[in-house]
Amino acid sequence: MVWLLRLLLVFLLFFIVFLTIKFLLKPTRKLEAARKHKRFLLLDNEEVIKNFQLTYNGALFTGEKYLGATKNSIDVVSILLSPDPSTSIQGLAKEDFYFIEKKIHEKYPVAQINWKSPIDEFLHQK
Repeated sequence: MVWLLRLLLVFLLFFIVFLTIKFLLKPTRKLEAARKHKRFLLLDNEEVIKNFQLTYNGALFTGEKYLGATKNSIDVVSILLSPDPSTSIQGLAKEDFYFIEKKIHEKYPVAQINWKSPIDEFLHQK
């Protein structure tokens, strides 16, 4: 009986350690921490059918990836970026959006980046 309780206690200890490590390495936790500290972070799954999320200067954005044909291969050719409704993009300048585009082009060099309204109108103002 004592051995069974000890075995149960060891199992419970490993389970708690496993859950703690899983929580600390969770990608959404990293994204939220980067948003709070106003850093840039791009969370992207290599699967094309899944959207990616990025945060920059306290704002959260979602990017939808679309496949298409290029000269040599089939690759991500279009990305539609939209701000998350729960965060504010107030105070961001054009240079901030150009920085985001530059970082996305590092990962997807042939992709054309399109922004949803009102960012698209803001970037095309003279």
